[in-house]
Amino acid sequence: MRYKFDELDYGFDNPDNFGLSHHFFQYKDNIPKSKVYKIIKDMPKGAILHIHDMAIIGPDYLLNITYMDNLYVCLGKQVSFLFSNQVPNTTCENRWELMSAVRRAAKNVTAFDAKIRRHFTIVVKNPDVVYPTIKETWAAFGDFFNTVHPLLTYRPNWERYFYDALKAFRDDNVHYVEVRSILPNLYELDGTVFEKIVTAKAYRKAINKFKKDYPDFVGAKLIFAPPRKVNRTVLNDYIQTARQIKSSMPDLFAGFDLVGQEDAGNPLIDFVPQLCNATDLNFFFHAGETNWFGTMTDENLVDAVLLGAKRIGHAYALAKHPVLLEMVKEKHIGLEVNVLSNAVLSLVRDVRNHPLNIFLSQNLPVVLSSDDPGAWEADPLSDDFYVSFVGVASRLADLRVLKTLALNSLKYSALETADKRMQRACEMTSERNVWRKKSCCTDPK
Repeated sequence: MRYKFDELDYGFDNPDNFGLSHHFFQYKDNIPKSKVYKIIKDMPKGAILHIHDMAIIGPDYLLNITYMDNLYVCLGKQVSFLFSNQVPNTTCENRWELMSAVRRAAKNVTAFDAKIRRHFTIVVKNPDVVYPTIKETWAAFGDFFNTVHPLLTYRPNWERYFYDALKAFRDDNVHYVEVRSILPNLYELDGTVFEKIVTAKAYRKAINKFKKDYPDFVGAKLIFAPPRKVNRTVLNDYIQTARQIKSSMPDLFAGFDLVGQEDAGNPLIDFVPQLCNATDLNFFFHAGETNWFGTMTDENLVDAVLLGAKRIGHAYALAKHPVLLEMVKEKHIGLEVNVLSNAVLSLVRDVRNHPLNIFLSQNLPVVLSSDDPGAWEADPLSDDFYVSFVGVASRLADLRVLKTLALNSLKYSALETADKRMQRACEMTSERNVWRKKSCCTDPK
């Protein structure tokens, strides 16, 4: 707390130098210098319950993938990649070339790689100029996913990537994960494309291997989260796929969501007939990820609550709806808050204005998550904890807030009751030292 007071008191006296009042890209590299951050980095943070699969690990990891064999590249205004055993016959702005040949032909490989790397991140030096509104931010965000999709969905890469993502979480002292996935169709070098169930099985295989290699890791589950900008017929297909996964892999399946830019997608009310008949799937809906008030977007919060959502993703607009706020508290609906995501994706510039401070003051069931940290080169979770603790929570908020947030992540997870008890025991056993880097329990018995 002394370290926290030092940082905040300096910022109070020198507001122009308080980094957290600026864009995340302008202060992110200074976070590791903070003594508060170093403590938070070593702190057990429980679980992460709101994370999207293809934006977990940062650009350097993705750049390394471009050194693999059989990778073709189409260089143009938008760079495209595809693994193939022959020249792809898909549309290309210029022409498909082997990435290895293009790299060898570059006059300066370091400069070439730096140019390629820029397509694997939305971080820029002048974010206020490049991203003046949410339109430009989401356009860049969409380009990011379009670029990384074919790199990661090459079947041999998928399992390895998710295994490495779990390793990144464990290294950041996160021991349980609920990952949201559109379940992209994986493919082979010969062009074979697999059904979504194969992607789900690849998740399970990576998770089981990781748990075997790291017995202290509790595990991971899947939230099937396809795009929300669809018609009811497509939604019916989504629900059928979700039920197929739940039936064949109940240990893996956690629930169902609809994702994408909320303002630009279909509101939940469009799908009420289908969703009312699918409540057996467990809903973890994105809702209220908007600055608007009195629109179909923020009113997604109403339908998320009425449809019996177990948790709500973002819930950024919830503070504008006091009746819903009370219902969330009464029904114990977890709020998956993603402070850095909301800041980077143009909902809030100064994190001191983030509604998380209202949620904390009202003692709402908050769970901190990081959404898409790889896209903006953040830690799997520690950066969000640090910014929330120092920049959003009360100056007087202390270790009890951090502990509550960690325990909430287990309480509101889709873990079975026995697993939750085991994890809570692990957290509580460390009372004397308050926080320990190594898990105290590895045997659920």
